[in-house]
Amino acid sequence: MADDKKTTKVPTSRIARTAKFGGLVGGQGARWAATNAANRLRSDERAEAATGQRAMDLADQLVKQLGQMKGAAMKIGQVLSTVDFDLIPEGEREEFKERLAALRDNAPQVAFKDMKKVLEKDLGGSLESSFAEFDETPVAAASIGQVYRARTHDGDDVAVKVQYPGVAEAVETDMRNMSMLVPLLKRMAPGMDVKALLNELRERIGEELDYEIEAANQRQIARAYRNHPFVRIPAVHGDLSARRVLVTEYVEGIDFAQIKQLGEEERDRFAEIVFRFFYGVLEREHIAAGDPHPGNYMLCPDGRVCFLDFGLIRRVDLHYLEGEQALARAVVGGDADEVHRWMAELGYLPDPDDFHPERILGQLQTAGEWYFTVGYRRLDPEYVRNLIEVGSSPRSEYFDYMRKQTLPPQALLIRRMEGLLFAVLGELRAGGDWGSLALEYIAGNPPSTPLGELDAEYFAARA
Repeated sequence: MADDKKTTKVPTSRIARTAKFGGLVGGQGARWAATNAANRLRSDERAEAATGQRAMDLADQLVKQLGQMKGAAMKIGQVLSTVDFDLIPEGEREEFKERLAALRDNAPQVAFKDMKKVLEKDLGGSLESSFAEFDETPVAAASIGQVYRARTHDGDDVAVKVQYPGVAEAVETDMRNMSMLVPLLKRMAPGMDVKALLNELRERIGEELDYEIEAANQRQIARAYRNHPFVRIPAVHGDLSARRVLVTEYVEGIDFAQIKQLGEEERDRFAEIVFRFFYGVLEREHIAAGDPHPGNYMLCPDGRVCFLDFGLIRRVDLHYLEGEQALARAVVGGDADEVHRWMAELGYLPDPDDFHPERILGQLQTAGEWYFTVGYRRLDPEYVRNLIEVGSSPRSEYFDYMRKQTLPPQALLIRRMEGLLFAVLGELRAGGDWGSLALEYIAGNPPSTPLGELDAEYFAARA
């Protein structure tokens, strides 16, 4: 059984959660102001060190307080872990994001006795009436719920995802409190359209909270990839699922840490499958799967890759997606005027006349070099860090442009998907012709690899 002494409860009181939000924002805002005031009397070196320490303190407080609150508050922290903040010294940014990423990877656990109440209430009976066996130790803990392993009375091994008790009420309160974060985030990232980001986050979290929506998402993608040669999606057990309980087929496989230890050929194959899955789902199903972190897929014994967790997604309008594809083709083709036109039409440029076409083209070619350039390239963490630095840090020659641009709501999860996928491929030290792979999805090019041929044959047969 889980050790209840090490577990936490989700604070659901509106007053308590509002107080935590207010305390976090007010306290950190005051500390940032005090640090900035003291920095006026310090040398540049000491001022940068003090600002870096303040950033680390903020990350620790976000991890501690938002992690304990779970729900929308914790999800905010997870999304913030992917954002580059202008006010944080460059040398501290990666560590800052790593601390915030702990919200994704090390969620505190809730006692099983509390989770059991949710299970039995939503399933309308005792745990024993629904499952023949149930392991009370969670195999995963995240922002909205925990995952357990169980066996049905029919003998099926299943994964049981259970929502934290009271998290729905907590999320409703957090939605109202999100506006309190605007001043703090604006202080840290002056160029960010914080309100648009939080509004999009509000919609996505509202959907993620409803496991029936996630079950529908998973069923749709499972249908699209049924009997696929290298992709596996766990089947949903609808008869045992509800709004706060999602039961799916339990799949065995090796995790990301083990995959990183495989040889180059096996890692490259795994990486190509992951790339093809996320871009394929976007292109064919018009779904941006916004959480492609390594914990959401595994390598099965039969060589297929199993993909998990379809809560944080965005259904992208076909017209908008075609615009994104046209923009990408213009970048690859070096057509500066078309790039400028599509950036403006899609909503990235608040005032298009403030942006020169050639500089916009250069910015995007630099930031997306890894998949806008045809040719074999083996990725690694250093390349990922360097490309992020030249593409999005204050050292970038295009930083003045980036500060003035906005992020359209429909692009938020697409960009998040791309960024996290790029980081994962770098961690794998994966090799491939990423530019040619990308052109299959943005330009309809023919398959460029044997896996691509298998994929194309599969979907052609289904059509």
